[in-house]
Amino acid sequence: MPDERRLVHVVDDDEGVRRSLDFLLSNAGYEVHRWDMAEAFLKGADKMRPACALLDIRMPGIDGLDLQQQMQEHGFNFPVIILSGHGDIALAVRAMQAGAVDFLQKPADRRIVLEAVEAAFATIADREALCNRAQWARTQLGHLTMREQEVLDGLACGYPNKTIAYDLGISPRTVEVYRANAMEKLGVNSFADALRIAFAAGLGSERNWLKVHTLIVHRDHQ
Repeated sequence: MPDERRLVHVVDDDEGVRRSLDFLLSNAGYEVHRWDMAEAFLKGADKMRPACALLDIRMPGIDGLDLQQQMQEHGFNFPVIILSGHGDIALAVRAMQAGAVDFLQKPADRRIVLEAVEAAFATIADREALCNRAQWARTQLGHLTMREQEVLDGLACGYPNKTIAYDLGISPRTVEVYRANAMEKLGVNSFADALRIAFAAGLGSERNWLKVHTLIVHRDHQ
């Protein structure tokens, strides 16, 4: 019955993306509301009905990051999944720092999309588990070496490999190795999963990074 279907808002200025996600999610049993711009979503969406929101990170007018912030300001207590391009990793990290539950690189595999949406709804259903996540995440970080934690911290700050390498006095290739080792020890298959653990454990503070690493950080996300 329609009232029992879980609602997903898709906010993307690309009609092809909206239609594709609508088709995928509708066939999986979700109700889908499509929005071609952030302003329309803010004005028209029902904030009182529990839902998940998929937001394109780059849109004309209000982009995905701004929309995520305005949702919080306007009382939209929805779990957010960010849709990003391959060049938008640093922006996607910022979105997760602001509370997004996941980010998906377009074009995303259908299985990954469905798993992300299911996980987003799980955050609504299981608030108590989230309260215990910080302690669990800190325990997980205990499996990493200090250098692996440093690299993960830099990645959670949104820095590219070459910036982390410069600050730690290692090569970008070595940063990649530490990143891969950290993901393996954390038992995760995606960078987004590693970021969730990092954020829950308190990593990702640029202020703290700059206190420890005295070299000037040149923000270059190209």
